[in-house]
Amino acid sequence: MSIEVNNESGVTVDEAELVALARFVFERLFIHPQAELSILLVDEPAMEKLHIELMDEPGSTDVLSVPMDELTPGTPDKPTPQGMLGDIAICPQVAEVQAKNAGHSTQDEMLLLTTHGILHLLGFDHAEPEEKEEMFGLQRELLSGFTGKDAPAETIQ
Repeated sequence: MSIEVNNESGVTVDEAELVALARFVFERLFIHPQAELSILLVDEPAMEKLHIELMDEPGSTDVLSVPMDELTPGTPDKPTPQGMLGDIAICPQVAEVQAKNAGHSTQDEMLLLTTHGILHLLGFDHAEPEEKEEMFGLQRELLSGFTGKDAPAETIQ
């Protein structure tokens, strides 16, 4: 697996734990071991710029996902093909505020946002109630499996 973290946010983040989580999610969802993922940690002005460029929406946000090869989860018998899963941009400053409001740690929020971003790269969405139930249920399952504790409450901007 090629999982790269580039921290341009100015905030100290446990990058090794983000990589370990991404590897865990890859294994659980049968993503090809050579799939590539990039995680970019940015400050609020950089996130706002990305948010405008990618979504045509003003203001900073917590996480943005940019899928590349449109990979979807595999199965034990048929993992995803090798390819570029995509890029995730996360804003630790926004994560910190959300974590405080939700009553959990900033690192837990970073793990939640990383998982959330990967699921978006794999084609999951939460626009419709049934999609939201599926995506957030899987997100909680993956986070609980990784951390060995209950997943933090979802935070949505």
